[in-house]
Amino acid sequence: MAAPHTETTTLETLRGPLTGYCYRMLGAAGEVDDAVQETLLRAHRNLHRHDASRAGLSTWVHGIATHVCLDLLRGARRRALPWDLGPASAGGELGTPLPAAQWVEPLAESRLPHVADPAELAVRRESVRLAFVASLQWLPPRQRAALVLRDVLAFSAAETAQILECSTAAANSALQRARATLDAHRPAPADAADPDDPQQRRLLRDYVDAFESHDVDRLVGLLAEDVRSGMPPFLWWLHGPAAIGAAVEAGAEYCAEDRMLLGDVASGCLTIGQYRPDADGILRPFALLLLELRGGRIAEIVTFLGWGERFAQFGLPPWP
Repeated sequence: MAAPHTETTTLETLRGPLTGYCYRMLGAAGEVDDAVQETLLRAHRNLHRHDASRAGLSTWVHGIATHVCLDLLRGARRRALPWDLGPASAGGELGTPLPAAQWVEPLAESRLPHVADPAELAVRRESVRLAFVASLQWLPPRQRAALVLRDVLAFSAAETAQILECSTAAANSALQRARATLDAHRPAPADAADPDDPQQRRLLRDYVDAFESHDVDRLVGLLAEDVRSGMPPFLWWLHGPAAIGAAVEAGAEYCAEDRMLLGDVASGCLTIGQYRPDADGILRPFALLLLELRGGRIAEIVTFLGWGERFAQFGLPPWP
């Protein structure tokens, strides 16, 4: 039997992969750490029960993580993005904010295992992409687990059945149903987020410059024809360059002194931190923007209000 220190170290190497799995299952970055920690605690307490002849350590631990996630999801509402919950707004008031449990949340890429290969990294970013994780929320939790285990994490049918504690036939049936549902809600393709790509960085810098200089025409020219922009926790969202341009122009007085900085990748998207002056004129973190690009233009903007305290996770300083 391995020494306790070795066992603990081996389990700890699974923290990154478990973070990705729990995020895809839960859609809530705020719940992921608790789920992963509970999984590792249970695994450590029960390590003497692990039978390597029946299941590999990763398979066994993902079974524990699945139980933890299914417990958390019992009775939970489906998390979503604004456009999943109703039609586009016609401008006007934001309305009443919805509870935090309503929304899919972004996960900083720094919380996932390091991936050196560019092709592998692009695949990983697509599988934690904010829009993809939102699409997963349409699936019942056990079907969601089956799809993520098979199609994302590449567990075999037999391993997935072990994790779900069901027959291989039942696991395959859950997978087929999950694929059919996901096909009906699969997000539109997007350019692979690459902060080192000079064209993508130029596009984001142009967006920041246009926003800070209040050049609405220039900003609108950077948007895709089918662009969407939403601001959780509000249901309010806009569709199309004209609607977004009108909203930016109408709200110019509220963001006249705002500043922006480019952040790290989160949930397979490029990020921007938005800072706004407080009552003393000091710029403070205000909102985290996640942007998807399509065809060299900005196709989706999700502005997470009230995320200033988490800026450090996304490589953003407390002031610009």
